[in-house]
Order: sequence, then structure tokens, then C-alpha cells
Amino acid sequence: MLSSITRFLRDEEGATAIEYGIIAGLMATILIAVFGTGTGSGLGQILNGIFVAIGNKVTPAAGG
Repeated sequence: MLSSITRFLRDEEGATAIEYGIIAGLMATILIAVFGTGTGSGLGQILNGIFVAIGNKVTPAAGG
């Protein structure tokens, strides 16, 4: 297993700039789908709801 990982890391026939661009585009699409910008959907909205609920329960410090 270690030898195959080492061989992969030393491989000079790596991805080209076009392939890196495609990978970056796919990652951006996946992140938008997961964290979502729409109303009421996506992990981002769930996390936002959790943080708002916690923020509503926290009281400010005295004198602050």
C-alpha cells in the first residue's frame, strides 16, 4: 500500500491545468450543493439556525 502511494506521489504525468480547473469546478458545485444558498435548505442553513438559537440563549456579560 505504501509503495503504491509513493509511486503515485512521484508520478510525473500529473493533471494538467485544464484537469485542475475541472476538479475545482466540481468541488465548487459540490460545496454549493452541500452548504446551499437557498432559503431553508442546505447544511449552511441548518448551521445558521443552530448558531442563531445558541446566540439567542446566551446572555451578554454584565457591564458589556
